[in-house]
Amino acid sequence: MQAINLRSFKQKVRYHKKKLSAFLTRLEKKPPRKLDALTLQVDKAVWRETDCLSCANCCKTMSPTYTPKDIKRISTHLGMTGRAFKEKWLYYDKKDGDWMNKRQPCQFLDLTTNMCSIYAVRPADCSGFPHLTKKKMVDYMHVHKQNIAYCPATYKMVEKMKLLVTTGKHLQ
Repeated sequence: MQAINLRSFKQKVRYHKKKLSAFLTRLEKKPPRKLDALTLQVDKAVWRETDCLSCANCCKTMSPTYTPKDIKRISTHLGMTGRAFKEKWLYYDKKDGDWMNKRQPCQFLDLTTNMCSIYAVRPADCSGFPHLTKKKMVDYMHVHKQNIAYCPATYKMVEKMKLLVTTGKHLQ
């Protein structure tokens, strides 16, 4: 497993994002047979190569959405009321109807270790990120298109999927 160089990653994204997004659009419109099985194969390969703790770009640049269950669980863990938790850390996005972090990087991210201080009770959105192996990949293409720019694991997943689909090569 290799440490992630965010500077290098961002350069690759600038150069390849349009091509990878276009590939995902083609995949969405005409998914290959056994797409979900291919996704599981790619997922295993991606996680053999990805060290999230050397990156934490998601926590530095994005905000999870907090469900009412998340707010209750986390506020209880922190010894706060749900209302006090929301007032201190979150804002309500009226457009999408979501509770989100007021600031970035995430207030719960330790920037020296890239570790989450509430990892055991983190939001469901965080625990599922980057959503590579959702049951129906075709339903999450829009999420993958967005996450290419933020998550090296998603970027690798799309690269590997493209290699598999376009060349028929197998992953090691």
